[in-house]
Amino acid sequence: MTTVTIERLGQQGDGIAPGPVFVPLALPGEVVSGTQAGSGLTDIRIVTPSPDRVSPPCPHFRSCGGCQMQHASDALVADWKRDIVAAALKSYGLETDLRSTVTSPDHSRRRATFAARRTKKGAMAGFHARKSDAIIAVPECILVTPALRVGLKVSEDLALAGASRKTALAVTVTESLEGLDVAVTGGKPLDGHLRIVLAALCEQHRLARLTWEDELIGMRVPPAQPMGKARVVPPPGAFLQATEHGQQTLTDLVAETVGNAKSVADLFAGCGTFALPLAQTAEVLAVEGSADMMASLDAGWRQAQGLKRIVTETRDLFRRPLLPDELARYDAVVIDPPRAGAAAQIAELAIAQVPVIAHVSCNPQTFARDAETLIKAGYVLDWVQPVDQFRWSAHVELVGAFRLAHIAR
Repeated sequence: MTTVTIERLGQQGDGIAPGPVFVPLALPGEVVSGTQAGSGLTDIRIVTPSPDRVSPPCPHFRSCGGCQMQHASDALVADWKRDIVAAALKSYGLETDLRSTVTSPDHSRRRATFAARRTKKGAMAGFHARKSDAIIAVPECILVTPALRVGLKVSEDLALAGASRKTALAVTVTESLEGLDVAVTGGKPLDGHLRIVLAALCEQHRLARLTWEDELIGMRVPPAQPMGKARVVPPPGAFLQATEHGQQTLTDLVAETVGNAKSVADLFAGCGTFALPLAQTAEVLAVEGSADMMASLDAGWRQAQGLKRIVTETRDLFRRPLLPDELARYDAVVIDPPRAGAAAQIAELAIAQVPVIAHVSCNPQTFARDAETLIKAGYVLDWVQPVDQFRWSAHVELVGAFRLAHIAR
């Protein structure tokens, strides 16, 4: 039996003791014992618990792999996520005003991907167990909205209709203003009979839209999402902020950064999360690699009232970033790249010297890398705000506010 003291949390939420020794579900300051297997412990017993250890609020926590940190106090989790951002900044020698983490409430996830599988007695839907392909039913999940929880039954019925016994369906369920928007992958090939069964399920569950492997099965009513004053119908399975709270928080932070800018370029614009609210006061160029997303944004803008002009451009910003002469006409830029960051586009922004940049990121490490490029080019990083939409997970997002050094706050 090995006994260790946990010094810190790793980026995936495991407790780390000297060695290092990795201990799942352990917290800093705790003394734990167990059987050492390589760099980890098994058969773990908490000898001295942390004052930040709490009873997990969800009855599924011990078996479900959807959350990693329900055994820790909210304050500890918020500080840990802030520390993840701080460590990324420090690794590049960056200093700034690092704000406290803003966390979305429980029961607020409006989008989730459930795993659904046929069983001998019927079907099961839920999340995967920790480090396993096993599916854990989560009927009392406290992560998702009450409306989204209904998607578990929908997922089970879809599995009965079109899943093989060998492969689980991935059922992405999104709450929209008109009902659930459901997109399924991993199912049987469509044929005439399956189309009829799926169409009946779409009607039975009053789904706003149902797609199967990117093919539309039925749309009772377009599944609109609010973005500022507009309503947008995203393509099936398109990216959407995980919670309404998180979307509003990010939107407010972007607006705080761009201030009174009259012309804004929104890069990696998606379906218009930032472009449409910004168009209430500024003309916007929205650039995104997906033509379907750009079409959705454009349609939402055209149907809204009181917005300034939005120009959309479908463009792969990894292969063809906007160049300095294209960027020079804008007062501010908003950039929200995928986890890999946007090194090529950031390099062009550094040359263009756009006065203000709002950088939204879901990866603190690539954000810090790109921030270093901008700071070396004469920008000041005024502040960074961590945002936790994925409560109780190891995931953290952020917004960073950049301005050229000679421009006053």
